[in-house]
Amino acid sequence: MNHLKLVINNTDFFLKKDNDFFNKTELKTILNLYAKMVSEGTWKDYGLNISKKEVSFNVYKRTSENPVIRICKNFRPSNKNLKFFISDSRGNILKMSGDLKILLEKIRWNDFKLVN
Repeated sequence: MNHLKLVINNTDFFLKKDNDFFNKTELKTILNLYAKMVSEGTWKDYGLNISKKEVSFNVYKRTSENPVIRICKNFRPSNKNLKFFISDSRGNILKMSGDLKILLEKIRWNDFKLVN
């Protein structure tokens, strides 16, 4: 019991906690896009990948394969335009932006085909 400490008003904890995942509006935007693409029959499955550096929403053709498209949020971007980006299955960055809504509106999703 000698090693317990009471920490009050630890602002670093709250700042760090908000940046650990997609916030509510970002996740809602991504899931609305996902629902639209599933209803069109383009996307089949999704998964989330969380690490210390980034969180990503991965789109799959089949669950047993690698993700075809990744929508990523970078926690420590070196440039403000690198906060959100979309990459393909090989890791190539297709588009990047500082705002998720603008990033998702710029891309014509029907041009992306999930191929074998």
